[in-house]
Amino acid sequence: MAKAPRPYSHDNPEVTISEQDGIRSLHLGGSMVQSTMRIAAPNELELVYTQCMMGFLLFHPKPANMVLIGLGGGSLAKFVYHYLPDTRITVIETNRQVIAAAYQYFSLPDEDDRFEMVLAEGSRFITEQPVAADIIMVDGFDDDYQVSSLCSQDFYDQAKRRLNKNGILVVNFLSRDKQLKTWLQRIEKSFDGHVIAMMAEIRGNLIVFAFKNNPGKHSWKTIKQSAQKLQKQYPLPFSEFVTKLQKY
Repeated sequence: MAKAPRPYSHDNPEVTISEQDGIRSLHLGGSMVQSTMRIAAPNELELVYTQCMMGFLLFHPKPANMVLIGLGGGSLAKFVYHYLPDTRITVIETNRQVIAAAYQYFSLPDEDDRFEMVLAEGSRFITEQPVAADIIMVDGFDDDYQVSSLCSQDFYDQAKRRLNKNGILVVNFLSRDKQLKTWLQRIEKSFDGHVIAMMAEIRGNLIVFAFKNNPGKHSWKTIKQSAQKLQKQYPLPFSEFVTKLQKY
């Protein structure tokens, strides 16, 4: 039987946790699920859109440094921490209660030389800190609204500057967002059109990959071969990612 979402903190009632059928979820400011964890497999990616965000590995299989903007329950941070042992992760989260909930309810690892948690506003961090990253992931929502500071032209310009030579910006959008076309046009402008995308699920999330530099020509045959290799390394359906990229 489902447990109704309950406030995590009386000081911040917008952060709530719910459980159903062995699945624990985090909500922000409403009923929409922001992050989900299967309690019996806390380091796996339960939601399809989070799996799809890892599709960047098709083009950049060995990132040394990643910046994740938006923690939620920490699904992506945990996956990278446990499955990419050579990658250093910096997570930027603006809500102190979200961080506390991720540690208490979602098995977030303690900070160490590979994992850093920063309490800050994502766009300000990217603008003001001397960041150098191979991958910048953006998953910043307030309930079902994209955080405006994370989809401005200036933010995308700054993100591109902070990426290393072959870096990739990975952004999660809701396909039903009325402003989606505007957000995509801004990314294309900042990244000189070096952009690809995949629909995670029908009428669901749209995952965008923007390349700092022209990634060059990749044949679908080569990408499919990469997908087959990656599927042996990680518990993710990379061949399905390729199909989704081709469709979009």
